[in-house]
Amino acid sequence: MERLANVFSQLSQVVMPLAVFIVVWLMGYLVRKIVFIRVARWAQKTKSQIDDIILDSIKTPFIIWSIMLGMYLALQVSKLSENVADISGKALLVLGIFSVTLALANITARLIQTYSQKIEGVVPGTSLTKIIGRIIILVIGALVILNTLGVSITPILATLGVGGLAVALALQDTLSNLFSGFHVLMARQVRIGDYIKLDSGEEGYVTDINWRTTKIKMLPNNVVLVPNAKLAQAIIVNYYLPEKEMAVLVNLGVHYKSDLKKVERITCEVAKEVMREITGGVSGFEPFIRYNTFADFSINFTVILRAKEFVDQYLIKHEFIKRLHERYNSENIVIPYPIRAINYEQEGVK
Repeated sequence: MERLANVFSQLSQVVMPLAVFIVVWLMGYLVRKIVFIRVARWAQKTKSQIDDIILDSIKTPFIIWSIMLGMYLALQVSKLSENVADISGKALLVLGIFSVTLALANITARLIQTYSQKIEGVVPGTSLTKIIGRIIILVIGALVILNTLGVSITPILATLGVGGLAVALALQDTLSNLFSGFHVLMARQVRIGDYIKLDSGEEGYVTDINWRTTKIKMLPNNVVLVPNAKLAQAIIVNYYLPEKEMAVLVNLGVHYKSDLKKVERITCEVAKEVMREITGGVSGFEPFIRYNTFADFSINFTVILRAKEFVDQYLIKHEFIKRLHERYNSENIVIPYPIRAINYEQEGVK
């Protein structure tokens, strides 16, 4: 009987903590299944995306938190020594704080990405801003963990302050690109989605600004990586500032015997037609021409059209030149090509 009592006693030491763990885990699982589904349905009806982001970010970590809470409570009712139970409890607490910190970092990054695309004037949703947001949350979490373990933070901060100088010297180029990228973001002179051209010749759409480089997607579908420090010092043409609409200039020339009033009227008619019918043209814009040069074999002028954004100019020019050539032919307007005439009489003078 005494041996049987010992067996039951040992079993109870195992069964009780295990039962507590299973009950807590099941409760967490049921809460996730029932409560989360109802809250998710409610969140879908709201206009704000904050609740959707938070629910989606903590859905998976919630199971881990349930397991950790079950383990923590199981340790409290177990017959383990106080030292072992205390160390295990602190380890679980640290893991819990760390997992919460990671969840908050993910929520912060997603909030930056979501709302920076909707609200003009906030910090842009680039890789750099998301990384900075994550780092801030992780640093705060690390400080909370150290404080929980009873570690004094002040000496650590002092050590980091002294060691920061050595790190700054060792990572001078990296930090230069980091702060240059942050400066570019804050100045908002180059934004995600803008079409830019550098003084070195590269041009394309800005797709991302991370901690070291800026990604520019060129029209041939290639990506150029420009160090942030060089981007901050470069001469840049931003075709999206102050607005996306831009003038499209087409240079032409007609024969000296042409009726210039007729040329202007017909050219503007074709240009208006292109503005109305071609995708990317600004339908409300009134095209016009300006004569500018008595050239060697033609009277030259410039046609001014307008496109909604940079890449629209290519289709507009294509259609305008094609239609104008057809109309000039029907109206007997000559576009001359270079001709060289030889004066034989002058050559014969001695």
